Amino acid sequence: MKPEQAELSSRALVETSVVGSQFVLRSTLRKVVDLAFARTALASGLVVIALILWIGARLFIESGLTRRRYGASLITTSVWDVPHEIYGALPFIFGTVVSSLLALLIAVPLGVGAALFLNETAPKRLAVPLSFVIELLASIPSVIYGLWGFMVLCPFLQSHISPWIASHLGANPLFAGPPVLTNMLAAGSILAIMILPIITTISREVLRNVPAGQREAAMGLGSTKWEMLQHIVLPEARSGITGAVILALGRAIGETMAVVMVIGNTPQISASILQSGYTMPALLANQFNEAYNDELQRSALIEVAFILFLVTLAFNILARVLLRMTARKLSDGSPRNERSTSKVVGVPAT
Repeated sequence: MKPEQAELSSRALVETSVVGSQFVLRSTLRKVVDLAFARTALASGLVVIALILWIGARLFIESGLTRRRYGASLITTSVWDVPHEIYGALPFIFGTVVSSLLALLIAVPLGVGAALFLNETAPKRLAVPLSFVIELLASIPSVIYGLWGFMVLCPFLQSHISPWIASHLGANPLFAGPPVLTNMLAAGSILAIMILPIITTISREVLRNVPAGQREAAMGLGSTKWEMLQHIVLPEARSGITGAVILALGRAIGETMAVVMVIGNTPQISASILQSGYTMPALLANQFNEAYNDELQRSALIEVAFILFLVTLAFNILARVLLRMTARKLSDGSPRNERSTSKVVGVPAT
């Protein structure tokens, strides 16, 4: 072998060795970066879980005094008398549940109807700005909702809606009694406006994920638009819409500032939605400062907060589970879709 050839061969071997070393180094570095990212992501998730558990544990521990002294009577009695150390949270639980359910009664038909309109019938030039406006409602601070509710909505209801309801439906206990300015109806209406973007946005995404082929098959078999929505789209999206409703319910249960301003803050249990009420978040906002130096009152409020924490957490977990079930169902094959399509036109499924 000539000297020039030997030199070229040795140089090629050196370059090959360098390239191989660089590849090994790059591959090792990539594995280290991937491992570091995986460990960091795992640590972040564990920190979030630990934070939730820590909050729940601290609330449980700090409320031990009233739990030992009153037991279950805290949530089954209706007298809240701080000077005499009598604590019954039933009116606040009742007010939270009634105002939230009233909000759902108003918001669910509007939210699902808006989602169907935006997703199925609205032209794009109208759907885009309208969906933007609905989503914009979620960015408005709750204190602004409360001020608007107290200064605009409550007087409007008191002047035009509540008197008509009382005069025409007053025989029903739900609408009995002379209406007051700040009441359950106002609280439910404010909460309905606040949770409307949640129901509309999530329902729209769920409806959008229903396979287009099922819509086309139903329409091709002669079904009307409403039959297609009734028998194909809505059954497939039912779990996801339910998840959106439950998620909105969790949001409504935990709302504080807006409700404080419009519900009246009267610790009573009244069957009429035209009377004042009180919610758990409103109780915490109104009394926690004065309870700072009163150990028993502070413990009672923390137990109310613990109950609110558990209820909200349970609703959010249930909503996420339902939304995940819907996503999995829509991503799977669709034997059920075939049955639904057949049902529209009255043809037996194969």
